[in-house]
Amino acid sequence: MPDLIEAMGGALSAYSAGRVVQPVRTVLEVGSDSGLFAVMPAALDDPPVAGAKLVTVYNRNHERGLPSHLASIVVLDHATGALVALMDGRYITEVRTAAVSAVSVKLLARPNAASLAIIGSGVQARSHLEAIRHVRPLSDVRVWSPTARHRDAFAADMSTAMGLPVRAAASAAEATRGADLIVLATASTTPVLDDEAVAAGAHICGVGACRPDQREMPTAVIARARVFVDSREAALKEAGDLLLPMKERAIDERHIAGELGELALGRIPGRQTDSDLTIFKSLGMAVEDIVTARLVVERARAAGLGSSFELT
Repeated sequence: MPDLIEAMGGALSAYSAGRVVQPVRTVLEVGSDSGLFAVMPAALDDPPVAGAKLVTVYNRNHERGLPSHLASIVVLDHATGALVALMDGRYITEVRTAAVSAVSVKLLARPNAASLAIIGSGVQARSHLEAIRHVRPLSDVRVWSPTARHRDAFAADMSTAMGLPVRAAASAAEATRGADLIVLATASTTPVLDDEAVAAGAHICGVGACRPDQREMPTAVIARARVFVDSREAALKEAGDLLLPMKERAIDERHIAGELGELALGRIPGRQTDSDLTIFKSLGMAVEDIVTARLVVERARAAGLGSSFELT
């Protein structure tokens, strides 16, 4: 995870420096259950890599005993375009998303931030706890999700796995009240935060809602925060957390303080006072996937892992 956090910082910087070729993802609605199929290609010269992620989101998959999010990643040779690797993208999506959020915590959260509230108890909640503990010394972790047995299991499992005090909260407000760091990792399409329960000086990682009509944060929280994004272009097309407050005329495009990569490059200011509320609205970018996949290929080759095959 520390290596991945460093790699994601480099990927974000490369994107904001204009060194990445990457369109906003193409999203198709599929079938009567309104499943989503997204195509996410990207290429960059340093490190040299090209490829694409094919990702699907079928929310009714849980009824079929399958994950709601599935993905495959194709890695291509940067010089020839030849196929280098084909790999599962579900785990990569899980860990690179958390690593990018950890970059935002590293750059935007107060240095002494020690309490973390997680809204959600799925794979992203788990990976975010794993990532954030590498960039801040956590001493108090609270989790809330709508199903009591899920949040109780998360608290028990992660307390043991991470060696951290993780406790289940009875409500989202109880979890977030006074927290230095807040992770929103839900499938909710409506706000899960109460404005009054979000303290001044907190840093929020919003990683759930990724469509123009979905949101995890109420307008009041967005309006009083310094907001950073991974991609301004994508945020203005996909981030309901920002587009809906814009539609309400509570904010405009200038409310986006900048991209996380711009902050990493030192081109824009980040947190300006200890009382600033900062938000990183994450949508996920293809460059994050292919840089992570390249790291996987390097480590797999060094360890003699994976199966080689020829296409004929």
